[in-house]
Amino acid sequence: MTDMKLEIAVLPVSDVDRAKAFYKALGWREDADFPGEGGFRVIQLTPPGSPTSVIFGSRITDAAPGSAQGLHLVVTDIEAARAEIAAQGVAISEVFHDAGGVFHHAGTEGRVSGPDPDHASYASFASFSDPDGNGWVLQEITTRLPGRVTDVTFSSAAELADALRHAAAAHGEHEKQLGHEDADWPSWYAEYMVQHGRAGA
Repeated sequence: MTDMKLEIAVLPVSDVDRAKAFYKALGWREDADFPGEGGFRVIQLTPPGSPTSVIFGSRITDAAPGSAQGLHLVVTDIEAARAEIAAQGVAISEVFHDAGGVFHHAGTEGRVSGPDPDHASYASFASFSDPDGNGWVLQEITTRLPGRVTDVTFSSAAELADALRHAAAAHGEHEKQLGHEDADWPSWYAEYMVQHGRAGA
């Protein structure tokens, strides 16, 4: 199959400058702000560490402002991420998990206060909206499901070094369980870093 990597999510907004200020206050990188003829305008912003960006502006979508819902932002520490957003004066829900334990229901149905009791990856959430009501969900993912990550990139040498440190610590535990030195450690490191992504968590 041809690679198909999600590049852009289009947000319907009523006030372009208000939306731009909101997302930039969250620390999102401004990639573009292009004006066009007849009031046409395109703004692109990217969340920190995200390969996917959002676009909003004037005359780029017929969707009703605020109608984009269920947009997920993956974080490795749900409490820290929630605190960062709250510090910007954004109304954000408490951390919650779902009564069913698989994913979260629509709206606020099935929400149970606090993170997942087992701190399982994929299972803890917090939600907030932009000024138009476009809905976002933070989702804590610390370990990816097998096969979920197929390629891993690093934005700096420091990020690569951090991932290697995480892998080294995990490999030490792996060798304790084996009871002997792992001669094929390069393969183990490679698999671990692919499965666990850039953070190595």
